[in-house]
Amino acid sequence: MPRVRATIALGLAGLGALGGTGVGSAEPLRPVEAPLVDGTPCTVAARACVSIGAKQAWLLDDGRVVRGPVAVSTGGAGKETPRGAFGVEWKNRDHRSAEFGGAPMPFAVFFAPGGIAFHEGDTRTGSAGCVRLARADAEAFHDFLAVGDRVEIV
Repeated sequence: MPRVRATIALGLAGLGALGGTGVGSAEPLRPVEAPLVDGTPCTVAARACVSIGAKQAWLLDDGRVVRGPVAVSTGGAGKETPRGAFGVEWKNRDHRSAEFGGAPMPFAVFFAPGGIAFHEGDTRTGSAGCVRLARADAEAFHDFLAVGDRVEIV
C-alpha cells in the first residue's frame, strides 16, 4: 500500500531564538510535501501533532510516535484552535494567563499567535483556543518540546 503524502508547511527557516530568552519569533512556513507518520495525520517533520477532529495528540521523533495518541481538548465555537504548522515560541512550566485573570496554565508550551499553547487542563470541555492535556501528558509535552520545534495542528 503506498504511503500517503501531505502538503503541510515545512521548515523553520523563519524561527530563531531572541537574545537567549528562549523565545522564538514565528514567521510563515513554506509548504512542501512530506510523508505522514504512521498512525497520525502529521508529517515526519513534526515534533508534536494534534488532530482537532479526533481530539488526540502525539509526540514524534524522527518520524516515530514516542507518546500518544493522548486525549486533548481544543478550542470551542468562536475560539477555535488554529490549524496549520507552527514553531514552539516559548515555554513556561508555571504560567498564569494574563488574559483570564491569572488562571493557571501549568506546563505551557506556546506555539501560535494569540497565546495559543499546550498546557494542563480539563480535556472534557472546549478551551479558548489552547490544546489542553491531562497533567502527565502536559508535563511530557513541556519536557519533550524545545523552542523552534514544529507543531502541526490538523
